[in-house]
Amino acid sequence: MTTRELHATSADGTRVAAIDQGRRRGATVLIVHPGSSDASSWEGVAVKLSHRFRVVRIHRRLYAAGGAALAGHTMATEVDDLLAVGALLEGPLVLVGHSSGAVVALEAALARPALFAAMLLYEPPVAVTSPLGGEAVLRARAALDAGHPGRAMAIHLREIVQAPRWLVRAVRLSPSTWRRLRAFAPAQITDDEAIEALGVGVDRYAGVDVPTCLLGGDRSPTNLRQRLDALAEVLPRLQSVEILRGQGHAAHLTAPTEVAWTIEDLAETVLGRR
Repeated sequence: MTTRELHATSADGTRVAAIDQGRRRGATVLIVHPGSSDASSWEGVAVKLSHRFRVVRIHRRLYAAGGAALAGHTMATEVDDLLAVGALLEGPLVLVGHSSGAVVALEAALARPALFAAMLLYEPPVAVTSPLGGEAVLRARAALDAGHPGRAMAIHLREIVQAPRWLVRAVRLSPSTWRRLRAFAPAQITDDEAIEALGVGVDRYAGVDVPTCLLGGDRSPTNLRQRLDALAEVLPRLQSVEILRGQGHAAHLTAPTEVAWTIEDLAETVLGRR
């Protein structure tokens, strides 16, 4: 299916790009990709959704080539980018966010709930009772500043994400994967810092007046399920909590059909069949 490039102007004048595909009428699914990746990571899901929906995948400026947007980056900056793209889209808007992209989505829904008809959050790393990384984020930044992006990424994976040691070891043994993650390290640590700056606690998300589905995997790190549970207690219009069997934090890659079905189910529940 043909894809198009969509452009919006954010609040600070920055040009924000997105990948636009699918139907031109009806509901639109707006996808915010996770950290350590780019919009292409959700291509498999987007293709499956594009037969029924218009699908737009925002290019998060934080992960754009060159890292020019790193200085002074905040979560509010990403919210402005997302709202600028959302303002260009017609019809009911279903917002989908993954990992740190789900935090962006959550903050955008808090800022402008009327813009979104529904929202799906796939394992957002919100800080529930303690900082996201605390001292680990400081050490990751120090490693970056010392010229050690690999060390910074290892700290991120093991101590902030809390990925199991065997998984971190497997990732490091794959030259192409580790090379890609090292390249994303400056953006990823900045992403961690932006989430950290939001503070601890999720009670303020009780103001998110958007029908929401929470998505997780039964093989994801335990802390991510705990964060989902905390959000489930405060979101006022929670539709469901869906846990994908046999999947972890990357079901958009390993089970794109299941992820697409979950998004479709949410859209049908909230909007009806269109």
